[in-house]
Amino acid sequence: MGTVTVMGAGSWGTAFAMLCADAGEDVVMWARRGEVAERLNREHRNPDYLGDVVVPDRVRATADPQEALGDAEVVVLAIPSYALRANLERWTDLAPRRTAYASLIKGIEPRTCKRASEIIRSVLDVPSSQVVVVSGPNLAKECARRLPGATVAAGPEPDVVRRVQAMCHTSHFRVYTNPDVVGVELGGAVKNAVALAAGMADGLGYGDNTKAMLVTRGLAEMTRLAVALGGNPLTCSGLAGMGDLVATCISRQSRNRHVGEQLGRGRTLDEVVAGTRMVAEGVKSSGAIAELAASHGVEMPIVEHVVKIVHQGADPLQVVRALMGREPKPEFHGLEGMPT
Repeated sequence: MGTVTVMGAGSWGTAFAMLCADAGEDVVMWARRGEVAERLNREHRNPDYLGDVVVPDRVRATADPQEALGDAEVVVLAIPSYALRANLERWTDLAPRRTAYASLIKGIEPRTCKRASEIIRSVLDVPSSQVVVVSGPNLAKECARRLPGATVAAGPEPDVVRRVQAMCHTSHFRVYTNPDVVGVELGGAVKNAVALAAGMADGLGYGDNTKAMLVTRGLAEMTRLAVALGGNPLTCSGLAGMGDLVATCISRQSRNRHVGEQLGRGRTLDEVVAGTRMVAEGVKSSGAIAELAASHGVEMPIVEHVVKIVHQGADPLQVVRALMGREPKPEFHGLEGMPT
């Protein structure tokens, strides 16, 4: 096997590098901050993100993108969606063109409403066959602790998808394949926006009925958008859809749920963001998801009202009243006659 390069040394990038090492790969991990790379090489830990978890010896870190990308057979992109394009443009002359690219990114670019795979193909001018998206209920700290879990690798070229599957499939982490890039990628993005709403419900003191309502109605919104963009509705009922949605909406480890909870308790977004170094993708990409839905005539009231709170300063209690006061509709409104 060749070298797997993970571009990004945050919590999920580090945990994913560990999974690849456990699967027998030699891994190079690029860290934006030199001190993070130095500590990983010296102490085999990334305490800013994963505490005292020990990173395998097969993972080597560098802050030099040229060194990281030079011998890569597979390049894994583990950076926030809003920073993807700028980083790829900086790496254009360094990035190999015949290698496979695996995206761990769960967000939509704010300005263009593009998915990560679309940005990768466009900036690096690589064919869709070389791009795979990896998404599922993958809370980084649990994966790093090697607790049993699973994910989905999606792409149009089976051989490339199987290579990505093999590089991170272990006795404690199962990797399923799916050709539906659109559905898998949108599942990972939309669930973050819904998790903000679930967190707000927690912050407002609501109960399990409310959480169940938000999860299932959020799934309906996710499915409507995926189908409108050409995705398979079955994908939304799988790991990358419902699985990730449930984990992100209920877990105390979820960044997006945490941000929503703090907003529900009356804190401002600036106050919440200032208190964490980790990125809550739903904050940046919820507006783009709402725009994408509007441009395709898709109703996503939960996401739309999250945007009003996060980006327009609306009062969460007033938003709850507005959502609950919407006109009654059939449960599967907008999903009738959906292709399977």
